[in-house]
Amino acid sequence: MPSGSPPTCGAGCSLGDILAKTLALWLPAVLISLGFPRLFEEEIFAIWILDYIFAYAIGVAFQYYAIAPMRNLGPREGLWAAAKADTFSLTSWQIGMYGLMAIVYFWLFPTFWDVTLKASMPAFWFVMQFAMLAGFVTSYPVNWWLISAGLKERM
Repeated sequence: MPSGSPPTCGAGCSLGDILAKTLALWLPAVLISLGFPRLFEEEIFAIWILDYIFAYAIGVAFQYYAIAPMRNLGPREGLWAAAKADTFSLTSWQIGMYGLMAIVYFWLFPTFWDVTLKASMPAFWFVMQFAMLAGFVTSYPVNWWLISAGLKERM
């Protein structure tokens, strides 16, 4: 494994998730175009799609500005390299984050407190901190592999 700490998509993922959830809270109509309520009975699934879109866009931008200058790539090649670096990293982060949030949202809060967790609740944002840690844990080995494979730059 390369020396140094591998970058995760943590900053882009977290920022994208916070912005998407805030948008969905302030403008819930945006969730209609993402399948709620026709495709999904639970709005959380549409929010997760919005999260992924925001996190991916921000993550690719962050990766672009890290990779393109280090490799002396033009815009097209730099965006392609950034997309390759961020796709696996972001997806592995979101699997951990959504996985923990699904346990809390669908089982823990309804079972023990008879509560549907919403982004307008402080408890939601408290739990999100642990979900983001879960995302870090699931994305860390993927980032090691991406660096080893030369798809992502060490920071």
